[in-house]
Amino acid sequence: MAVARQGRAGVMRAAGLAAALIAAMTTFGLAAQPLPALQEFYFDTDPAAVPMVVVPAGSGDLVDQLMKQRERGRKALDATVQLAGVAFSQGRPELGRTLYAEASSSTQPTTAAGRAVRWNYGWDLFRLGEVEAALAQWSTAQGGMRGNPSWVPATYALALWTLGRKDEAVQWYAAAVRTEPQQWGSSARYADLLPSWRDSERATLAEVQKAWAAQPPAWP
Repeated sequence: MAVARQGRAGVMRAAGLAAALIAAMTTFGLAAQPLPALQEFYFDTDPAAVPMVVVPAGSGDLVDQLMKQRERGRKALDATVQLAGVAFSQGRPELGRTLYAEASSSTQPTTAAGRAVRWNYGWDLFRLGEVEAALAQWSTAQGGMRGNPSWVPATYALALWTLGRKDEAVQWYAAAVRTEPQQWGSSARYADLLPSWRDSERATLAEVQKAWAAQPPAWP
């Protein structure tokens, strides 16, 4: 327990030192990154596009368990990412950024682990309201994989619609429909297709689907 407390204290001290740098990277480096070019189809499964969970979220000693996992090293990366998500959810975004910076610096975006870090970071940034920064993380995760990951069209559509870039959102949603029309042609299956999304996020995507249905864009 004492080791866990010391580890948490060390992480908190690191957060204070790194906060300004991470904020500057988010504002000036990440948000400026353009999205990849829209493709016609997105059939490829991406095993990295899943929440990184080591300890069940409802555990009473969640933070202590995650700190122990970080110390043991076997699942240190996953534990670091989950701990970063906990920090974001508890209103401590600078600590979360520091932990994600640690995880990102230890992985390459061309590896499955590196893409998973950036995919998860994107979701935490999106839910913090930093949508441009989220898009940058997702774009890096996408760029690290050969092929066209199936998670991309709906995720980008959600983010772009949230930013008010509605025409672009509909274009990306149309790619999802072209790829799997029976899945994305309506919003009826969103709970099954998007199990890790919040209800509010699925509701926003349903708005994109309605806009697409009203005037489906042609390809190209």
